[in-house]
Amino acid sequence: MAYLLYTVTFLALILGTALYLLRARWLPALQQAVARLELESMWFPGRDYLYTHLPSTFAGDAEAGLSSSTFDLSGNVADEGDTRAGLDDAAKREILRIMKRRRVRFDEARRVYMEQRFQANGIGADGRPKDPKFVSFS
Repeated sequence: MAYLLYTVTFLALILGTALYLLRARWLPALQQAVARLELESMWFPGRDYLYTHLPSTFAGDAEAGLSSSTFDLSGNVADEGDTRAGLDDAAKREILRIMKRRRVRFDEARRVYMEQRFQANGIGADGRPKDPKFVSFS
């Protein structure tokens, strides 16, 4: 019985290593096959929780809908050779999730996201801290 377990473990290790080393050959074919299935247009349970690629530049952020007239990213994009990273990935992911779930535009999703961040950090909707010991001199 132990020989069978060792044999299966060894074969799985060899197969995994071979697949990892040869991924440049089989991965593009797999991606094309998945693209032919048109999974993005199909609905299935749990689809909202699958991985979605986040843009990594300001131009990509603007193309993904993370820009508006009040939050204009086109001013940050100097030219096509701009290599800066763009907006924060965690914030982009959360704002896109809010946009998808609540079916709101970017400005409203950004407002909801900021209110959630304020609430998590003990700041009121008006921007003042909720700390009872807070003293403000105006």
